[in-house]
Amino acid sequence: MGQGHGHGLSAAEAVSASGRYLNGLWIAAGLGAVTFVLQVTVGLSTSSLALLSDSAHVFTDVFGVSMAITAILVARRVGRGAGRTFGMYRGEVLAALGNAFLLFAVAGWVLYEAIGRLASPPEVPGWPVIIVGAIGLFNNFLAFMMLREGAKESINVRGAYLEVMADVLGSIGVLVSGAVTVLTGWRYTDTVIGVAIGLFVLPRAFGLGRRALRILFQHAPEQIDVTVLQTELGQLDGVTEVHDLHVWTLTSGMEVASAHLTTRPEADTGAVLVAAQKMLADRYHIEHATLQVEPGDAPTRCRELSW
Repeated sequence: MGQGHGHGLSAAEAVSASGRYLNGLWIAAGLGAVTFVLQVTVGLSTSSLALLSDSAHVFTDVFGVSMAITAILVARRVGRGAGRTFGMYRGEVLAALGNAFLLFAVAGWVLYEAIGRLASPPEVPGWPVIIVGAIGLFNNFLAFMMLREGAKESINVRGAYLEVMADVLGSIGVLVSGAVTVLTGWRYTDTVIGVAIGLFVLPRAFGLGRRALRILFQHAPEQIDVTVLQTELGQLDGVTEVHDLHVWTLTSGMEVASAHLTTRPEADTGAVLVAAQKMLADRYHIEHATLQVEPGDAPTRCRELSW
C-alpha cells in the first residue's frame, strides 16, 4: 500500500502572507478603538441609539480585527508540536463563535431598547451625531483602504477587511440619522436608524456562527460537493474504488482531506497518488490531503469504519 500527502504552503509561508499586512491590521484596530470610545461617550451623553448601536457593532469588529492579529501572532510563535499536530488554528474558530454570540447579544439589546423608546422617543441632538458619524466614517474608510490590498492575498486579512467595510456602512447610517434629525426634527429618526443597524448585524452574526459551528463539527466545506469529489477520484486512471473519504476545514481557507483509493493490480500506485493530489489541489484547492493507495489484489484490505 502507498500513502502520501499533498502540501501547500509551509507554516512560515502561510503566516507571511498575512504577516505582510500586520501593520495595517494594527492601524485598523487602533482607528476602530478610537471610533468606539468616541461613539460610546457621545452616544451616552446624547441618548443616541444610533450611535450606541453602531458603537457596539464597531466593538465587535475591533474584536474581529484583533482576532486576525492574534491568529497571525499565535500561528507564528506557537506552531505545531507533539501534542498540537494541527497547531493552534482552531482558536480562531472559537473566537469567531464567541464573536457571533456577542453580535446576537448586541442586536438583541438594540431591538429591546428601541421597543422601549417607541412610546416616548428621547430628543437626540443632531449635530453631535453628525460630527461623530463623520469622524467614524473617516476612520473606517482609512482602515478600509489600509486592508484593501491585503484582502486579495490573505483570507485572514479579508475577514478583517469585511468587518471594516461593514463599519463604513454603519457610519453612513449614523450620518443619515443626524442629518434627518437636524433637517426635520423627527424624534423617531435615531430609533429607526438604530434598529436598522441592529437588524444589519443579525444576519452577519448568524452567518458567522453557522460557519464556525460547521468547522467545529468538522462538516465538509460548503463549496465542496463530497459526492462529486468521490466520483472524480474514482474516475482517475487505475482507481476502482474510493472509500473512507473525509473532507473538513481546519480554519478559514485551510481545507483538509483524507481518503483510501483502491487500484487495479497492475496500476502504478505512485502515479495514482500524484494524480489524486494534483486533482484535489487544482479543482478543490485542497493542498493538504492524506491518501492511502491500496492495490486491489492486496492480501489484506482496510475496513471502513462505520462512524
